[in-house]
Amino acid sequence: MEKVFKFSNKSIVFSIILVLVSLIISVSIGAAEISTDEIVGIFLREILGYQSNTEINNINKIIILEWRLPRFCLGFLVGASLAIAGCGFQGVFKNPLADPFLLGSAAGAGLGVTLVIVNDLNYSFGIINSVQLGAFIGALGAVICAAFISISAGKSIASLLLAGIATAAFLTACQTYLMHKYYSSMQEIYSWIIGRLLTSGWEDVITILPYFTVCFIIIFLFRKELDLLRLSEDEAKMLGGNPRRTYFIVLTASSLLTAVAVSLSGLIAFVGLVIPHILRLTVSSSYRIIIPLSALVGGSFLTIADTFSRTVISPSELPIGIVTAFIGAPFFAFLLKASKGSF
Repeated sequence: MEKVFKFSNKSIVFSIILVLVSLIISVSIGAAEISTDEIVGIFLREILGYQSNTEINNINKIIILEWRLPRFCLGFLVGASLAIAGCGFQGVFKNPLADPFLLGSAAGAGLGVTLVIVNDLNYSFGIINSVQLGAFIGALGAVICAAFISISAGKSIASLLLAGIATAAFLTACQTYLMHKYYSSMQEIYSWIIGRLLTSGWEDVITILPYFTVCFIIIFLFRKELDLLRLSEDEAKMLGGNPRRTYFIVLTASSLLTAVAVSLSGLIAFVGLVIPHILRLTVSSSYRIIIPLSALVGGSFLTIADTFSRTVISPSELPIGIVTAFIGAPFFAFLLKASKGSF
């Protein structure tokens, strides 16, 4: 037990270092060249309140504080949200290959965005725009629809999974029909589907932060129950668990987290699937360790991928969903081969 505790501490320290490295990469690399001294001076003076002798260009200060740093924070929170939601889904479904889009939230979000775009509903509601609202409502609506179908079919985890598959297939068909009917809007819809992180300030960060904080706390509080779910329901109950309550609360929090993340970033593949699975294979199978590490590693992974996406074909941007798929798919295939079916 002591060795496991020390190992988990080392993993957390390594993950925090990874977050700091991803922050440095994200704020220092871009189309505008800003010296390291100036970046440090901006952080010391504008964020930490220390006096710095470094001469700071006002334009560079705006680039760092109003573009690169908010984009880093948004990317980190989206990546962390998807990874934590992946933990929740994998724990509830007892399947390390489950991902946050399993109950149709991706298809629902896609349909919601498609309806907003083809009907030209360009509105803003405070810091939330109509596209984000459409994605959020669509994602949550899909999960609720799958849940109602599951309840009518017997309230089992297997029926919920099948209901999610059926819901996703139906909503995807609806979205495909609308995309072909309104062909002129296909490019705009497609650019959202393949994922992007666009922010002109701190509004999106403020939007996702409270959802992330609450849902992370809820899922982490159920870390013991998620570990117990690896046993049968009867064994989990004997050890003090409440499987039914865990299913409902963890799936609700994970689905809400997924809905908020995709409403701000589009559909970004593999983060919620690969990150928890990598940690399960390399660090620990305990959710006490997997959940916080997934937040740190998932957020870092997405911010590094985002930095690559906005610089590799600069001044254009490569959709971040393509980058995560390029990195995630081969790496995941390698892990599956290395595990030799042990999961």
